[in-house]
Order: sequence, then structure tokens, then C-alpha cells
Amino acid sequence: METPMTQTSNRLLDEVAKLMTDAAGAAHGLRQEAEGLMRAQAERILQSMDVVKREEFEAAKAMAEKARLENERLAGLVAALEARIAMLEGKSQAGA
Repeated sequence: METPMTQTSNRLLDEVAKLMTDAAGAAHGLRQEAEGLMRAQAERILQSMDVVKREEFEAAKAMAEKARLENERLAGLVAALEARIAMLEGKSQAGA
């Protein structure tokens, strides 16, 4: 049979454990609220800085790459046409 001191001790430990559990739950809730506030503030700062979203950046990057490839293709075509013109001008001057 338990002595009254043991029962009081167990009850005290149970109360301390309950307080610790409640404190841990409150700390977790506070942490989530703080993270949410920080995230909202960070988003406001980024919006005020007019920062580009990742999707928009990737789309612009893809368009720039496509334009660069097209410019290279056109530069090659211009060089070939200039060479042909030079060749035709050389033939016409030789035949004149």
C-alpha cells in the first residue's frame, strides 16, 4: 500500500508533467505564429523591392536563349549572303 507522501509526490509529478506538456504546446503554437508573421513580412519586403518570381525569371531566360540561338542562325545566314554577294560582284567585275 502506498503512503500518503508517495501519492502527493506522484500528484505533484503529474502536475509538473502536465505543465511541461502545456508549455511545450504553447511554445509550438507561438513558434508557428512567429514563422507565419516573419514569412508575411518577408513577402511584403520582396514585393516592395519588385523582385521577379522564379517562374517569370525562368520564362525570360528561356526566351533569351531562344533569341540568342535565332541571332546566331541569322548571323550565319547574313555571312553566307555577304560571301555570295562578294563572289557575284567579283565575277561581274572580272567579266566587265
